[in-house]
Amino acid sequence: MSEPTATPTEPVPALEPAAAKRATAFALAVVFLDCVGFGLVLPVLPPLIEEVGGIGLDDAARVGGWMFALFSLAQFVCAPLVGGLSDRFGRRPLLLLAVAGLAVDYVVHALAPSIGWLYVGRLFAGVCGSSWVIANACLADASRPEDRARAFGLMSAAFGLGFVLGPAIGGLLGAFGTRVPFWCAAALAAANFVFGLIALPETLPADRRRTFRWREANPFGAFVVFRAHGSVLPLAGVLTLYFFATSVYVAIWSFWGVAKYGWSASTTGITLAVSGAAMALMQGVATGPAVARFGERPLALAGLAVGAASCFAYGLAPTTAIVLPILVVHAVEGFVHPMLSAMMSRAVPEDAQGALQGGLSAGMNLAMLAGTIAFTQVFGFFLAPQAPIVSPDVAFHVAGVLMVLAVVLLAVVTRPARAG
Repeated sequence: MSEPTATPTEPVPALEPAAAKRATAFALAVVFLDCVGFGLVLPVLPPLIEEVGGIGLDDAARVGGWMFALFSLAQFVCAPLVGGLSDRFGRRPLLLLAVAGLAVDYVVHALAPSIGWLYVGRLFAGVCGSSWVIANACLADASRPEDRARAFGLMSAAFGLGFVLGPAIGGLLGAFGTRVPFWCAAALAAANFVFGLIALPETLPADRRRTFRWREANPFGAFVVFRAHGSVLPLAGVLTLYFFATSVYVAIWSFWGVAKYGWSASTTGITLAVSGAAMALMQGVATGPAVARFGERPLALAGLAVGAASCFAYGLAPTTAIVLPILVVHAVEGFVHPMLSAMMSRAVPEDAQGALQGGLSAGMNLAMLAGTIAFTQVFGFFLAPQAPIVSPDVAFHVAGVLMVLAVVLLAVVTRPARAG
């Protein structure tokens, strides 16, 4: 199967350059501020669960796991719906509604009197957290097809930078109380909403909108857009496998550091900051020049290959001093998501960008939810004394094998067609 080519219809953004710049800036600001807000609350969520539930840390961890599952399921269900609605009614109203909803959600967390209300807050956060789907569609609307890899790279950089700054600031604010970071996150979301009211233009004109289709707006029906457009389905399969494999970091990173190296919380934070900063720098600065020189397919293959090597390297690293440089090299993996997103974006019509992003979000959330559960089980099994091999590293080796499979799959489905 050959690499997707740009569609001949409507290849140029409908926005004037100034409006396109404002839309791009706001889409990036939405993702950055949403990630900062989400990261702000991470350090204080466990003690808040303990506080409102009157339970110990072990039970709080289990409750937090179910909250993560509820958040991911809400995104899985709602992201395709939001993407399809944005293709019908435009990006601006849906994006502003999602941002306003996040502000309300953080207030719910800040005032929550019980664990039940925290579950409500996590559910609402998952629904409104689909704002990044619309933000990605805004970027596609405001960018030429050949510029979308760079635009999606900037989006990934905004994710990374937000997750670097958010937890660090949240840890400092947590010293003033478990509710304080939530109030700050609510203020950030509210400011983002006001900014959008003033600065965000509509990026999808009426003549590019399409009829809302329920079969594409449910989490499984959203995959219709993959089947309908040539090479999108196998590329989506590669991306889903990639998200499943990389969920190993969400699942076990902090536990692995304690089990293998005896990391403190501050050391874990340092490793996350190094990783996020390196990834954000790579995606934000290097993506555009790298695409111009090498192209999307080679960069996606290189990113997957480095991701696989990094998984094996973490499993073999004897000391923390070795882990730190691996984190820097690992940043090359940051090319994978924006490159694959750009390849798929060019393969679907301009009026289906929201549906595409909704389908990708559904696949990502389902893969990460399944992967987090799977890698947690693998990690726990091989730490038990009765395991055939007692090691904290097995989950990373499993993830490395899956990443190798993703490299092979991408190479096969995008290999150039032979002439004659």
